Amino acid sequence: MGRRVLIALAVAGLGFALVTAWALESGGIAVVETHAPSGSTRSTHVWYVELDGETWLEAGTPDNPWFKDVARDPVLTFTADGRSGRYRAEPLPGPDAHARVRSLLRQKYGLRDRWVGLLVDPSHSVAVRLVPLELSPAR
Repeated sequence: MGRRVLIALAVAGLGFALVTAWALESGGIAVVETHAPSGSTRSTHVWYVELDGETWLEAGTPDNPWFKDVARDPVLTFTADGRSGRYRAEPLPGPDAHARVRSLLRQKYGLRDRWVGLLVDPSHSVAVRLVPLELSPAR
């Protein structure tokens, strides 16, 4: 392969990585802290939406590590928008909750959601409602 081809591939790969990082991390991001099987705390950046005063997350697949964590222990810490608190995660499998949360995420994240949808099939995602246990200002 020629040097120009290698440079073009490297630039394309870098561009792809930068667009993906922008899509995933450029705003509207929360951090959830769950309890990993080892007992350590797992911190994960997630997208979230608000619906009727409730906070909703989406597990892109049932195999997401943070989602497996809440299957074992549903208590997590959620931090976003100047608030932090402990919540109980309530997965709501099924087409109705999935469609509702997917629609809200598409509205909130727009082009970013479409880009990520090219990389990850959201058709098997699971909607997760957060029920507040205690809230405090974010640190």
